[in-house]
Amino acid sequence: MEYPLVSTAWLEANLFDANVIVLDASMDTVIGKEPIVYDKFVAIPRAHKFDLENVFCDLSSPQTHAMPTVEQFNQGIAHLGIDADSTVVIYDNQGIYSSPRAWWMFKLMGFDRVFVLDGGLPQWLTEERMTTDVYHQDERLPQGDFQAEYQEGLVCNMTYILSRFDANDVQVFDARGAARFNGEVAEPRANVRSGHIPGSINLPFAQVLDGYKLKEVEVLQQLFEQQDNDQTFERIFSCGSGITACILILASVASGHVNAVLYDGSWAEWGSHQQMPISPALSSQQT
Repeated sequence: MEYPLVSTAWLEANLFDANVIVLDASMDTVIGKEPIVYDKFVAIPRAHKFDLENVFCDLSSPQTHAMPTVEQFNQGIAHLGIDADSTVVIYDNQGIYSSPRAWWMFKLMGFDRVFVLDGGLPQWLTEERMTTDVYHQDERLPQGDFQAEYQEGLVCNMTYILSRFDANDVQVFDARGAARFNGEVAEPRANVRSGHIPGSINLPFAQVLDGYKLKEVEVLQQLFEQQDNDQTFERIFSCGSGITACILILASVASGHVNAVLYDGSWAEWGSHQQMPISPALSSQQT
């Protein structure tokens, strides 16, 4: 995969290119960091809302924030004018938080020319670039010709992780904070035990960020090599509900690694199933 981010300078220079589609994937619910709160709505010009919480998720699934089906995705992007040769740039209002989730979703659906805006809206505002107070709306915009094709292997489920427990060529990374990973605090979701998947490595998503932006490639490579120095390994990424795990996927891909898999159910699913093994063992009775 090519480098998965574009700079604010690049986006501003190409903002009014008809082939560039800008999407705002901000979420109302922010977990795992102190949210940036805005006094009033602000957006990057020409941005469309990309609703991860209500449109681009499978609300019929028991999972929290489950990936949408191909049909749901196609229906959701119908009004965005995305062609197969479009360039899609995604940002969010927290810097780099939920935009990687939308980026990985496009990858899952077979769309390659998709990028995350490095630093997102906060970086854009810090640099005093042009803004608007409404999303872009153009009723004349035709339906794009891109149709999703699900890419097997980019997302996995609980059964897959269990099947890989004893494999020596896989590593599971958990993007939650250390206190949640270590079972020292209660989970924010009801009836979910505290702890982590046995054998997984804690890499809180904040560690791959430098302010609003992603850390430099060399720093990311060193960070991952401290935990996993074999580039052939499969890396499975988990978090609370599959959102911030995608920040680590973004960092992993940016560092040059190509074998990334999202555990979409993440800890919200694993921790709610009493039969699933967890560490530390003493936290197994917590709810």
